[in-house]
Amino acid sequence: MLIVFNPTAGRHRAHRLWRVLDVMVANGVRVELAETRHAGHATELARDAARAGKQLVVAAGGDGTIAEVANGLNGSGCTLGVIPLGTANVLAHELGLPFEPRAVAAALAFGRTRDVWPGVATGASFVRVFVQMLGAGFDAHVVQHLALPLKRAIGRNAYVVQAAREVVRYRFPPIKVCIDGVETEAGTVIVSKGHFYGGRYVLAPGATPSAPGFTVALFDRPGPFSALAFGAALPLDLIPRMPGLRLIRASEIVIRTDHVPMQTDGDAAGCHPMTVRDAARPIAVVVG
Repeated sequence: MLIVFNPTAGRHRAHRLWRVLDVMVANGVRVELAETRHAGHATELARDAARAGKQLVVAAGGDGTIAEVANGLNGSGCTLGVIPLGTANVLAHELGLPFEPRAVAAALAFGRTRDVWPGVATGASFVRVFVQMLGAGFDAHVVQHLALPLKRAIGRNAYVVQAAREVVRYRFPPIKVCIDGVETEAGTVIVSKGHFYGGRYVLAPGATPSAPGFTVALFDRPGPFSALAFGAALPLDLIPRMPGLRLIRASEIVIRTDHVPMQTDGDAAGCHPMTVRDAARPIAVVVG
């Protein structure tokens, strides 16, 4: 197997990776390790591995690293493994993946899989696969302005700090979106494959990344006070019950408004209109 390691995402958790490798090597598992050098490198490494006939490529990092590897494996039939080293690890929580090194090593060795059906965001100049979510509006604005040193220093709390900074700067423009042919408008749009957001916080009850389709969260009340209210509700798992939120199941979403920040799986994705559909086929993910 090839393990694609993001040293930036996992620098302070690298000991977990080395412990996983120690267990696997001690049990006779052949492992190749490749470190990413720049944005998009994990996609290149995964694509090359799939073309070379690798049966399993493992993403060692956070949700962004997993998404990059999924981009490289999409449509190849190659299996995706995960060693969760990131800040939020949303997909790992979503699938109930192990975090303890021996359990991670055992899961990768055993190889039991579960299908994950990615989304595909198509913009003016790129196509990007995501495994958990796409955001348009305030949450993407926070992602785009988050300083990596701050994220390294305080982890998930960096998003809270950055959101507090940006809530008075962001103008909350209305976002025009077409959901399965129906036109509507919202202040912030989150297209989710699963039911978690930002870690283990519930956004879309009942959603699963193993099935085609999406849950679209439309935040109808733009503005700083609404953003602060939803931010306070997030750790209490109250967001699905908040007034001003619509949750809609959909198979195609077109975000029409230009100059609105976008993010996919926690990585900035530009500011251009996008169309979101399911990938042509699922990716098998090792779960234990």
